[in-house]
Amino acid sequence: MTSYYDIDDILAEEEMVPAVFLQTANEVGIFDCADDTNKVEAGTHVEMPFWLAQELYVRQAVSIKVPPYFDTKAKTRNEIGADAAHVDLRSLCPYFYDFGCKIARLIGEKTIGPLLLVAFRTRYREVLIKAHTAASFVAPKHLSLLTKEETKLYEAGQSSTAAFKKWRMGGPRLQKASVLGRKRKPVE
Repeated sequence: MTSYYDIDDILAEEEMVPAVFLQTANEVGIFDCADDTNKVEAGTHVEMPFWLAQELYVRQAVSIKVPPYFDTKAKTRNEIGADAAHVDLRSLCPYFYDFGCKIARLIGEKTIGPLLLVAFRTRYREVLIKAHTAASFVAPKHLSLLTKEETKLYEAGQSSTAAFKKWRMGGPRLQKASVLGRKRKPVE
């Protein structure tokens, strides 16, 4: 379950999704700037943030279409199937996995889950290999292809590698737990 205050969750829900109004909506002229009537007719195609589309979808005011990079006929699917490690997912959607899970759950699209799984399995291995072996000058080129979730994974891998090297070079082997230093209260 996501947190209400999680900034990454908020940013993932800002992703734009294509939607079609199922009924005429008044006082929402911001979606259709072609006229000054301040309403949107039924059948109008618009793009709106996911958080808004989600609420309108639940109220049956819009139908949500799958974003182009999740579409079954998109070339992104073929690229991920061929070599997911070298696909620039960040330019498609910075929160590719999180957003993919949200939209698949909402509209019941069964093909998005396997796509996310294939992409993550392939890219997870590559991200960790690069995090544990890559020199710092190689990182910016590789980091530009990673989503926000993968960037966090990469940084966690680098910090664990640095901690391991520090330990191996003679860092503290064993540390006394702070609990062991305290004395107990006498029992009366």
